Amino acid sequence: MNWIILILAGLCEVGFTFCLGRARTVTGLEWWLWMGGFLVFTFLSMGLLAKAIQTLPLGTAYPVWTGIGAVGTVLLGIVYFNEPASFWRLFFITTLIASIVGLKMISN
Repeated sequence: MNWIILILAGLCEVGFTFCLGRARTVTGLEWWLWMGGFLVFTFLSMGLLAKAIQTLPLGTAYPVWTGIGAVGTVLLGIVYFNEPASFWRLFFITTLIASIVGLKMISN
C-alpha cells in the first residue's frame, strides 16, 4: 500500500512542476491560480511522501519519489511545453526509469 502512496506522491510532484510551468507563461489572476495549484500539489506530495516512508526505507523511497517527478516532468515538458525529445534525453530518462525499477526490486 505504501508503494501506491509513494507513486501518488511522485505524481503530485509532477503536478506541482506542471503548475510552475504554466504559471511562468501567465499573469494576473491566472498566475495566482496556478501558484495555488502548485501549493496544493506540493503539500500533497510532501505529505504522501512522509506517509510512505513510515514503512518504506528512506534511502529507497526518496530516490523513487524524485525519479517519478523527474521522469514525469521531462515527459510533460516534451508533450505540453514543446521541449526537445532528443535521442540522448530519452536515453537518459530510460536509464533513470531502469534505476527506479532496480531500487524497487532490491528494497525489502
